[in-house]
Amino acid sequence: MAQKHSKQELATLPFRNIILDIETRVDDLLNRLTIDEKIKLLAGNRFFQTHSIKRLGIRPFKMTDGPLGISMHTSFLRKNTRFPGGICLASSFNRQLAYEFGKAVGKEARVIGRHAILAPGINIDRTPLNGRTFEYLSEDPYLTKELAIPYVKGVQSQRIAACPKHYVANNQETNRFTVSAEIGERTLHEIYLRAFMELIKEADPWMIMTSYNKVNGQYLFANKALLRNTLWDKWNFKGFIVSDWWAFSRANPPVSIEECILAGVSLEMPRAKVYHPKSLHRALNEQKLSEEELNTIVRRLLRVMFLVGLFDNESTLPQGKRNTPDHQKLARRMAEEGMVLLKNDTNTLPLDISKISTLAIIGPNRNKKFGKWLYGGSSAVKPPYEITPLKGLKKKCKNKVQITTDPTKADYAIIFAGLNHDSNKKLVRGESNDKKIATGNDSEGIDRNQLELPKDQVNLINQTVQDNPNTIVVLLNGSPIAMNSWLEQVPVILEAWYPGMEGGHAIANILFGDINPSGKLPITFPKKLLDSPAHSSTKTFPGENLKVYYNEGIFVGYRFFEKENIEPLFPFGYGLSYSNFIYDNLQVNKTKYTKDETITVSLDITNVSNCLGSEVIQVYAQDLECVVERPLKELVGFEKVSVSPNETKTVKIPIKIKELAFYDCTDQSWKVEQGEFRLFLGGSSKDIFLKEKFEIAL
Repeated sequence: MAQKHSKQELATLPFRNIILDIETRVDDLLNRLTIDEKIKLLAGNRFFQTHSIKRLGIRPFKMTDGPLGISMHTSFLRKNTRFPGGICLASSFNRQLAYEFGKAVGKEARVIGRHAILAPGINIDRTPLNGRTFEYLSEDPYLTKELAIPYVKGVQSQRIAACPKHYVANNQETNRFTVSAEIGERTLHEIYLRAFMELIKEADPWMIMTSYNKVNGQYLFANKALLRNTLWDKWNFKGFIVSDWWAFSRANPPVSIEECILAGVSLEMPRAKVYHPKSLHRALNEQKLSEEELNTIVRRLLRVMFLVGLFDNESTLPQGKRNTPDHQKLARRMAEEGMVLLKNDTNTLPLDISKISTLAIIGPNRNKKFGKWLYGGSSAVKPPYEITPLKGLKKKCKNKVQITTDPTKADYAIIFAGLNHDSNKKLVRGESNDKKIATGNDSEGIDRNQLELPKDQVNLINQTVQDNPNTIVVLLNGSPIAMNSWLEQVPVILEAWYPGMEGGHAIANILFGDINPSGKLPITFPKKLLDSPAHSSTKTFPGENLKVYYNEGIFVGYRFFEKENIEPLFPFGYGLSYSNFIYDNLQVNKTKYTKDETITVSLDITNVSNCLGSEVIQVYAQDLECVVERPLKELVGFEKVSVSPNETKTVKIPIKIKELAFYDCTDQSWKVEQGEFRLFLGGSSKDIFLKEKFEIAL
């Protein structure tokens, strides 16, 4: 019979001794657990936490949804800071901002008694119709990992576990529980696994969540090759693997206990379906599993419990905070830095408040609140307040400009169009419970059914611009939108994404010039859906016979548009400013490099305008001769720099040679070939201002 301990006795046990190293503490606790207790820890309890083991003072390990902040449904119905969507953060191209965001979310998780954040979402934006694009970061794996790394470091600086998701190739919501992503080995590693790999090596996340879908016919949570062999052995992942909620029980055909445990999954959520105690005991008795194999996955879970301070004195842990003025300012700054000015004919913006008497504010999103209970799915955050565009503009214009809804009687008309999280399907346990055609909105569990705005919005835009040629369209949405039927008529388009609880203030600041827009698109906007590489046929999206074929290979997003010479609506990396920048004097520190070196790119950038502005200098590379087909351009570096009026700054951007590698299927490893490469520097993947060649000599 397992020994019971008093509180005083527990305090003297070795695993409670904070002076001992973590591995010693983990081993001591593991050795004290009975088989029944180990089994109990392998499955969730109460949806977002593990079971407790009172005999040893093991409290529940508690998790929260979190891509946009701490969700209401995982924080005891609390209202928390609602930050902008992941795609808005990615548009900032700001690594420091990503770190500050992670740190703030970590603090909010800490104060509500949670130990892990189920974020960041780092699935690649393969299709513009994906319902969860608003949560994710980019179509580009380099940009994705460059922002995910500081985010994870920020979260874990608060001794809160970050849980990157969904591993891997969860790139659509249609049939997400059962679809098989049919992907070639090189594509899988270069595009869909790369951000996970770099994140594990650079930021050491303490958890990874598996996706629902299959890859090449095998469910991820039972895929030993992609979990144990890749995550553990190749990438040296030290954390634990958790299933997505209800993933095990949704599998068709069913998965076995031994498949999931031998693959390396430590925790089934939210309850024991496959990891049921009776089934686990049966597997042990029939010698399908050994206790040592059980110990391997329990040890990883325990290790993270120690990392988050579950056995430490609360006074020694970071102190949490939520809904602070600092967090609200951060939410506003993220929105301001992430908004992308797509069009600004005749320098209509910024608006001069002293020269406007009347402003028409119209459109379905002008007073729309997005912070609602489960609105959009698991990432929903309900804030203590939400500044809508109308509220933000009313405050900005108070006692200065009259607000109306009649464009014919206004100096300017601002239409707040876009998408929302509404759906004609109700989510039941994470998936829709009927088979109606999905609406064209952004939401977990469903994909959009069109690239265009709803017809009533298109009609509104076209009618308004006829009534008032000074029409400004502000889009609130989380994924690309087609604009062919109204783009030419409208002089100004501002992509505001889902800008969080301070969005209305941020939009007003951009429109009136208090903030100079600096966001750049982290995803290509196609002119029409058929231009997108994932939409060549129903086999490539949404799939046939529960298989979706990634026939485009590595040519995702801008890589495809460059290869096929297709003109996008707006290219990857694109975004206007109220400032104009001149690039000049490109230099590299050497002309020949070895594989372990770093290229230092230097250039001068000059702000030839009368206002302070920030530019995202983007560096793309091309391998001029290679044994495999490669993209014409691949993002390998960027730097966001603030430049005063008429100032010239010299900017240095480091490029690690490893960023130039491709995945070699023969050796099953990353390889950099010797030979000539070309660098492209510019303001987007299409707007290239400087070029330079260099050589790699191995």
